[in-house]
Order: sequence, then structure tokens, then C-alpha cells
Amino acid sequence: QGPQWKASPQPFSCSIEDPTKQTKFKGIKTYISYRVTPSDTGRPVYRRYKHFDWLYNRLLHKFTVISVPNLPEKQATGRFEEDFIEKRKRRLVLWINHMTSHPVLSQYEGFEHFLMCADDKQWKLGKRRAEKDEMVGAHFMLTFQIPNEHQDLQDVEERVDTFKSFAKKMDDSVMQVTHVASELVRKHMGGFRKEFQRLGNAFQSISQAFTLDPPHGSDALNNA
Repeated sequence: QGPQWKASPQPFSCSIEDPTKQTKFKGIKTYISYRVTPSDTGRPVYRRYKHFDWLYNRLLHKFTVISVPNLPEKQATGRFEEDFIEKRKRRLVLWINHMTSHPVLSQYEGFEHFLMCADDKQWKLGKRRAEKDEMVGAHFMLTFQIPNEHQDLQDVEERVDTFKSFAKKMDDSVMQVTHVASELVRKHMGGFRKEFQRLGNAFQSISQAFTLDPPHGSDALNNA
């Protein structure tokens, strides 16, 4: 199967519940707070979207060799509408599930701080400590443990070349899928929308024709 990340010794899950509208500075600032509860402690903490955003950027900065999924997009208006809040919560749940199931990301100290710190003062201290972490970017490679057994150089080079080809092909393919999907969305909002409206009008015309049929004259067709 090739090289793999070592499994987490203490797997856990995490729930995100009870999005609640909160205020600070005597109502000047308003935000949504989420109750985040890790399964291994059972102790809830309360986090805003900006806290998730901080963690996301820490993960991107530190783990450049690991794919970190995007957070739900920010929105300037309608942030406190019920549908938007529920949709964002569902996407945050998917995001946190990915974090907790990943053997490396789930053990990151910054993630542990995010899930467990309930004190404002300690939160700021841990936040600054994570931001001063020097083992980020390429330096993250220094934390890897090299296998003790001898590795065949040719075999290693072949594996690296194979993975390089895979990574490039996957990147190109994902970009292509994204482009095609974006085009389809644009067409459905434009030209396709008009065509579907024309099709709908045609079916509506047929339904109007049935209303002109004498009573029960179309029963056989309707029940076919």
C-alpha cells in the first residue's frame, strides 16, 4: 500500500450544536456561537466562525503537505438568517469530522487547544504559542521519523516519481471538474433556465388542453 500516516492512538469525534446569536461591547458586535464538544472529554467549548477560521489558517500554514478542506464561505449579508446558520453548521460539522478522523491533523496541538480551552486568557496564550510554532511549512518535514531499515534507492525514486505523476494528474483533473461544474452552474442560471421555462410552458399548455376535454374523456390516458 505504500507509506501511510500512523493511525491516531486515541481516535475521537466531535459534535457542533446549538448555534446561538450572541452580542458583545453592549450590543455593538453580534455573532453566532457554536457549542463544540469533543467525545473524549465531553466538555463543551463555545466557538465563533472566526475561531474556526484561525484554526484553518494555522493548519494550512503548518501542514503544507496535507490537504486541508476549505471552511464554509463567509457572507456579508444574511449572516443571521436561519437557513444560512443551519447550512453553515452542517458544513462545519463535515469539516470538523474530517479533522478528527485525520491521523495527523487530529493530533495537532493547535487543534487540541481549539477543542479544549474554555478560558479566554488561556485561549489567547495558546493562540500566540501556536502562531510562534517554528515547525511549519518545509520545516514540518523535520518532524518525520526515517525508517531504520535500509531502503532501496531505485525503489524510493520510482515511488516518488509515481506519486508525483499521480499528484499532478489529480490536480489537473480536479481543476477540470471544477471548471466544468462552474460552467454548468452558469448555463443553468442563464440559457438553460430559459429552455427549462419553455419546456415548462409546453407542459402547461398540454395540461390546459386536458381541461378542454369532455368529462372523463382522458381517464384512460391519465390512468395508463
